[in-house]
Amino acid sequence: MASSRATEVPGSQVAMLRRISSIVSSDLSLDEILGEVIGFAVQATACDACLVYLIDSATGEMVLRASQAPHAADLGTLRMQLGEGVTGWVAEHKSVVALGSNAGGDSRFKHIQGLIEDTYEAILSVPLVSGGAAVGVINVHHREPHKHSPEEIAMAVFIGEQLGGAIAKALLEDEKARLLEEALEMKRELETRKLVERAKGIIQQKHGITEEEAYLRLRNQSRRLRRPMKELAEAIILAEDLNRSGDLAE
Repeated sequence: MASSRATEVPGSQVAMLRRISSIVSSDLSLDEILGEVIGFAVQATACDACLVYLIDSATGEMVLRASQAPHAADLGTLRMQLGEGVTGWVAEHKSVVALGSNAGGDSRFKHIQGLIEDTYEAILSVPLVSGGAAVGVINVHHREPHKHSPEEIAMAVFIGEQLGGAIAKALLEDEKARLLEEALEMKRELETRKLVERAKGIIQQKHGITEEEAYLRLRNQSRRLRRPMKELAEAIILAEDLNRSGDLAE
């Protein structure tokens, strides 16, 4: 029985290493990679819970981004400062913390109300690292006291080191996508503004009213018809162009 288990564990580790290697070179989304991190951590440590925090580059805060147990209300909103709690300490120092029992009694520990994992006895916290910089932290929790073996710690550190780069790459892609969407939104707003300005001019000329009055008339008609101002402006411009074409034809 013992020899069977001895051959089984290395085999599962080899499969895990191969999967990690394939993820590093993949184009998985950030959420998909974080899901894989959770799965690897659970497989490597047989933990009861796993949380992944990432550093928000804009604020420097640690943000909960993934968890084994449901934390829908906390994901993306639960935050702590760099250096705050065990999680913040690990990110700041890029060092491992392994507390086998009474984790909440550690001087670095910060209790977060409503976070059930904070009531567990043991925690292993390892940094997610990319290019020598911490991008986040993996926390694995055990409900009962748990002695973290050197193999568990080594595997968790390996996961953090190998997938930290993949996470950093995915974060960069998300930021590029966000900036692109902002640029497109600005372009759309500019196009709408130009159309509205032209439509206002048509209304002014047609009814002999001021620019402000023309804008109010356009806005009120947009609300009354429940049509976007851009769509209404396009209709006004099209009607004016058709009228001009008809006049020219005559």
